[in-house]
Amino acid sequence: MAEVTRSPEGRGLGGFGLRLIAALIMVFATWNPSGHSFVDWVMDGWGADSLGAVHAFFAVVLLIGWVILLRATFNSLGMLGLVLGGALLGVTVWLLFDLGVLRDHSASFISWVVLTCVGILLGIGLSWSYVWKRLTGQVDVDDFDRD
Repeated sequence: MAEVTRSPEGRGLGGFGLRLIAALIMVFATWNPSGHSFVDWVMDGWGADSLGAVHAFFAVVLLIGWVILLRATFNSLGMLGLVLGGALLGVTVWLLFDLGVLRDHSASFISWVVLTCVGILLGIGLSWSYVWKRLTGQVDVDDFDRD
């Protein structure tokens, strides 16, 4: 009988951390208040009338990344999980402001906080199937065939 080996890939805090970082990079690369993002780059190109193939290439790459992130997150968390996760993150931010941990009320700071929460929610969505299996022993799979 062949021995089955389990790959540690994708498991544990390291796997979660990598997926979280990937989600945060996707969110912040798309737009952030610093002025260094894809949206800012395209707006600058639009204003200078210099949009080209490189802009279209990165637009498609970002679109693919967003489709993967959103689909994986929605498939693993579902609408209820997204609402509950968003509510938990929102209440956590509120609590941090109430406790004085977060103090800056500028639009830029709030934008960074909201973008971070979106990235965290997407990172959790990418990892939730692993967490669910670990908590319940149940495997989360798609139950439809694409043929």
